[in-house]
Amino acid sequence: MKLSRKGEYALRALICLGLGEAFGRKQLRVAEISSSDNIPEKFLEQIMNDLRDGGFVEGQRGRNGGYRLSRPAEQISLGQIIRHIEGPLAPVACASHTAYERCSCPDEANCGLRMLMLDVRNAISDILDRHTLSSVVQVAHRKYQASGRRPAFAGGEETFENAGKGRLTDGLLANLLPDYFI
Repeated sequence: MKLSRKGEYALRALICLGLGEAFGRKQLRVAEISSSDNIPEKFLEQIMNDLRDGGFVEGQRGRNGGYRLSRPAEQISLGQIIRHIEGPLAPVACASHTAYERCSCPDEANCGLRMLMLDVRNAISDILDRHTLSSVVQVAHRKYQASGRRPAFAGGEETFENAGKGRLTDGLLANLLPDYFI
C-alpha cells in the first residue's frame, strides 16, 4: 500500500476538520483548509466530495457553508478513510480481504510471498484500524497547546478541554514520535 497525494490530502483535511472542532469551529470552508494545509483548492473540493460520498463529512452550501465531520472523530478509523480513498490495503491482490484475486503462483496455499504479504496487510490493517481520527487530532491539538500556536482557521478563544482525554501511550506513534505525547 502506498498512500497517494489524494489519500494524504484527505487525511489532512479530516484532521483539519477535527482540529476545527477542538478549537470551537463546527465547520470549515474548503478555502480555509486549503490555505491552512497548503492543498490545491480545486483538488481539495474533489476530495471533499469523495469524503462526503463516503459518509465522513457533511457539507453545507451558501455564504455560511463549509464542511464538518459527519460523525464523531472517535468513530472514524484511519483504516476506514484510507480504504475509502485508496482501496484495499494489501500490497498484492491475493492477500486482500476485500479485493481478493488469485495470483499466478502455482501453489497459493504454500506460497511464501503470499504469506509474507498477508502479514504485511494484517500489520498495516491492525495499525490503521486501531487509530482513530480523534487520536490523531488529540496529538495535533496537544502540540498546538504546547507550542502556544493555533491553526490559521481557529477562531475565538483557544479551548483545550479535550487535550488530556484518551492519552496515547502505546503503539507505533508513541514509540516513533515520543515528543508528540505530552
